[in-house]
Parts: sequence; C-alpha cells; structure tokens
Amino acid sequence: MIRKTNRTQLVEQVASQIEKLIEAGYWTVGEKIPPEMELVDKFDVSRNTLREAIRALVHAGLLETRQGSGTIVRSANSLGAALRRYIKKTALLETLDVRLALENQAAQLAAEHRSETDLLTLEECIKNCRKAVKNHNREKFIASDIRFHQTVVQSSKNQLLIDLYEPMVEIIYTFVEDLMAMDVPFKYEEELHLELFAAIQSHDKNAAAAYVDSYMEVLRKDVVEMMED
Repeated sequence: MIRKTNRTQLVEQVASQIEKLIEAGYWTVGEKIPPEMELVDKFDVSRNTLREAIRALVHAGLLETRQGSGTIVRSANSLGAALRRYIKKTALLETLDVRLALENQAAQLAAEHRSETDLLTLEECIKNCRKAVKNHNREKFIASDIRFHQTVVQSSKNQLLIDLYEPMVEIIYTFVEDLMAMDVPFKYEEELHLELFAAIQSHDKNAAAAYVDSYMEVLRKDVVEMMED
C-alpha cells in the first residue's frame, strides 16, 4: 500500500514501486503487467494516479503500451531503458564494437561460471537453430540464435554485464534479420556456435574469447558490406 501524500508525490511513489517490482524480477522483460484494476487494488490508489505512473514509466522506457495487448515490461531497470534510448541513436558499427567487448568478456566469464542448467539451455538453442535451418524458418533461427547469445551473457553471472547487454538485444535482432535476408538460400550452419559451446562447456575461457573475436570480425565485415549496398 502506498502512503498518501500529494498527487505528484503519489504518482512518483507508484511509479517507483512498479519499477522496484520490475527490478526484482516480479515481472520480467516482455511480460504483461497485471490489469489496471488489479494494480489499483494492489497499490490502493485511483485509476488516474496509476495511469499517470504507467505513462511516466512508458516515457522512461521501462514499460510499453501495446494496443490490444496491454502494457508490457520493456526493460528490466532504468539503466537498461536509458541505454536502449541511447543505442537507438548510436551508429551500428559503434554498437557492434560494444557488443564485441561485452560478449568477449561474457564468454570468458561463462566458461568459468556456467552451470549445468546453462549448458542445457545453450544446447536447446543450438537444437532449435538446427531445426530452423532444416525447416528454412529464418524467424525461429534468429530468435534461437539471439537466445543463445543472451544465455552466454547470463551464464557470466555478472549482473552489471547482463544489464548492459540486454538493451542491445532488440537492435541485434533487427540487424541479424536484415543481414540474413541477404543470404539465399538458407546457409547458417556456421552460425550455430558449436565451438563457443564446446569452449564454455570445457571451461576454456581463452578459446571462448578467441571464438567471439573471430565471429565478430566476420560479422563486422558483413555489416560493412550491408551498409555499402
């Protein structure tokens, strides 16, 4: 229950409480938050106050209102929301350079700290990628490939690294989608990252870092070619 003060402070308190719930993982990125009346009861405030709080969080980039779908969590924290806004204004090659730095470090840490559950998730991603290749399903391939990269980062067990990487996922998805649209027919077996998986599985952080460096070098060349077309 929110402590009653003046209207502006009340809106700020509700927004702060929602933000804290998101940061605590009560609602995850991509998940729809509860209906308006449920939140009104939860916070013991009026609908107008709740709506203003949600509008503030939408403006801040933590929430997104989708017509017909309700309000979903857009970012796990205010840092991620700020980074997402900044990344949208950043040149693609600069974003790629930051991605290389983050994924290189994440791969090394994942090789040190990955759990058996992490390995199972990575294997599942590879399996889904193979299935997508077989079925010529580009959309499912991209989704599974990006989930693989997210799992590598999450396997680092470094929360700041995870928070820095997450806002990049959307722009990476769009980029990979555009890049793969250039390839006909489907030729993505080399994108399955089997070497990276093996390095992480065997706790070989040097091999993991070397793979990321090699992979991202090829990716950067593809980006340059795409931008020149």
